[in-house]
This record gives sequence, C-alpha cells and structure tokens, in this order.
Amino acid sequence: MLTIGKLGKSAGVKVPTIRYYEQIGLLPDVGRSSGNQRLYDENVLQRLRFIRHARDLGFPLDAVRELLSLSDQPDHSCAAVDEIAVRQLHEVRARISRLQALEAELSRMIAADQPGNVAQCHVIEVLGNHDLCAHHDHGDAA
Repeated sequence: MLTIGKLGKSAGVKVPTIRYYEQIGLLPDVGRSSGNQRLYDENVLQRLRFIRHARDLGFPLDAVRELLSLSDQPDHSCAAVDEIAVRQLHEVRARISRLQALEAELSRMIAADQPGNVAQCHVIEVLGNHDLCAHHDHGDAA
C-alpha cells in the first residue's frame, strides 16, 4: 500500500494532480489508514500511470475517461479505442500544421528585418498590424 506522496513519486505525478483526478472520478476513492492517510494499491498506481501516459500523449481528459472505461472492459472490441486514438492523431497533426504555419511566419518576419533601431523593426511592425502577417489563421497555435 502506498501513501499519496509515494504514489505520486512512483507515477511521476504531483499530489494535487492525484487529488484532482480523484475529484473528477478518474481515480477511485480509496480507503484510509488508522492515521487517516489515503492508501493506494498497485491497481491505482497502474491506473495513474495510464492516465499520465495518455496525458503525455496529449489526450484530453474526456478521452482519458473513455479509454479508462474501455480498458475496464477487456473483452470489448478494440475499435472504440482505435477511434479515440485516431481522433487524437488528427488533433496532433492539425496542431503540427498550425505550428508549422507559425514557424514560417516568424521566419518571414525575422528575415525581413534590417539592422537598425526598434522604430524600423519589421517584427514590431507586423506584431502591431495583423494585416501585415502572411498567415492570419495562427490564433490557436498551442
């Protein structure tokens, strides 16, 4: 049995995150010791590692919840899991595309700069006037 601190350390997750996952139902309520400490077993550790890995791969919490639900049904078809993973892959590719557009715009802005003072700085000019930006669709890059 692990205390919350040891659970967090073993899974690489901070204690407030564990409490949050408990609060939103991703982790189960657990028993307490005679000293009123939460005590976690190996199953909770594995579940927390699963959540952490899914989050590291960018899965939103709703998708993590779906994946956990499906993982609790080992005889269920894998098609639903694949569908969630494909959705995440599409989101990652869209994010990469937006980041590449940002990279191109930043490179263009920097390349257009000439030595001089800030009043003549192309980067400052473009940041102050969005119409000078070649890529108008980069508002949601991160």
